[in-house]
Amino acid sequence: MSAETADLTKVDSAVSGLSSSPTEEKKIGHRRASSSAAGVYNINDLEKEGKELQIAKETQKLNWKLNTSPATLDDKEVLKKFLTTPPVKKIDLHFPLGLEVTARNLKGVTIKDALDAIHKQFKKKADDELELPVLAGFEWDKEESWTRLIVHQKKEGAPSSGGGKKKDKKKETYDD
Repeated sequence: MSAETADLTKVDSAVSGLSSSPTEEKKIGHRRASSSAAGVYNINDLEKEGKELQIAKETQKLNWKLNTSPATLDDKEVLKKFLTTPPVKKIDLHFPLGLEVTARNLKGVTIKDALDAIHKQFKKKADDELELPVLAGFEWDKEESWTRLIVHQKKEGAPSSGGGKKKDKKKETYDD
């Protein structure tokens, strides 16, 4: 029995011997470190510093329909590019009719992240429900709002290949 009590006193002495500082360190250490990449900014910090955003020009050439998956795009490399320079963790995408979606990525919002956020809103819409179904590009107007991009749309995209034209002709014959 004396061996058991000796063990207990060792445990008790270890607990009572602790200072309060290691528990505070433990609380700080428990918090997960941010998983954002270096060089990726919070849009609000950029606004405070007055840093200007540049939007990737590739977005204007995509001719992407809002209700189709971004995975259907021919140029997959464009999707990996950052939407803005410098890259940001999140950005609001504002449609002229008032809809606003937010694209988020702690490693920097890419073109794919923006298209995914838009697609999520429009994926259940039929082509004829959308007045302007094709993405024309994004615009950043710092006078209106530093933290959001304005989404521009257009009626139809330029034909990307001969196959697309043939499909359009078939649709026309069914309409007649």
